[in-house]
Amino acid sequence: MSTTPPYRFKTITEYCRLAHLPAPAHPLISVIDLAALGPLPDYEPISVVADFYFISLKRGFPGKLHYGQQDYDFDEGVLSFMAPNQVLNIALAAGGQRHQAGWMLVLHPDFLWNTPLAQKIKQYEYFSYATNEALHLSEQEERKLTAIVQNIEQEYQGNMDKFSQDVIIAQLDVLLTYSERFYERQFLTRKIQNHQLLQRLEAVLAAYFDHEDLATTGLPTVQYVADKLNVSPNYLSSMLKVLTGQSTQQHIHNKLIEKAKVQLSTTNLSVSEIAYVLGFEHPQSFSRLFKTKTALSPLEFRQSFN
Repeated sequence: MSTTPPYRFKTITEYCRLAHLPAPAHPLISVIDLAALGPLPDYEPISVVADFYFISLKRGFPGKLHYGQQDYDFDEGVLSFMAPNQVLNIALAAGGQRHQAGWMLVLHPDFLWNTPLAQKIKQYEYFSYATNEALHLSEQEERKLTAIVQNIEQEYQGNMDKFSQDVIIAQLDVLLTYSERFYERQFLTRKIQNHQLLQRLEAVLAAYFDHEDLATTGLPTVQYVADKLNVSPNYLSSMLKVLTGQSTQQHIHNKLIEKAKVQLSTTNLSVSEIAYVLGFEHPQSFSRLFKTKTALSPLEFRQSFN
């Protein structure tokens, strides 16, 4: 990976200039033909960080994109997302020439100012997925999203009027909603891989609760679990919600409650002592969580065994 400071782009115009593209027709939104991108400087690995959103459908990228813990080869059509201020590392294959195709929608947050989408776009967790967790599209899905992007491009390249922003915002809203739908489809259609990830999650949590001194280390964090599984925290929680209806944090709490039930039913430790053993600083927090999960207080659960 590159050790040089990342290229920082505050405007779409700056990005187009580095990529040897014409100035954008609109300063805050642009659709870029990936086949038209120029070469990266000296084909050296670079890091990129921007003040705007990227939504990219890529095919045939001659190298690797590195995001978070993993590399990803763009050798087939995938849709990826980046939010402002995220760092993307790009390394081209040695002597590589671009044979990529597809499109990239570049969107500055200022375009969304004073619209409902300004807040709604922040709720889409896939903008925080790692690059290797990109969305694999069927041909039909790809055509559907490409048609929406073409509509956006035609709208901002035409004669802008008082309706133009509303039309584009509506199209963006549809694009993002379809993307969320397609991600959920991917979680369900990749059952083998995702169920293997579930099994690994159970193994990671079991090992942590069996071998760690919770009074010293505390509960495992979502970030810890995601790192152990080599996925991003948001992707893991999104997948779990679709497959199990529960987030990563809820899975951690479920494992904790299992451990607490064993302590309550097989030891004479007080509730306060058990809370401490399980990593709680305040017994009230433990009791509150236990009752939320079981509808019984720790003492009521213990008494049910007498």
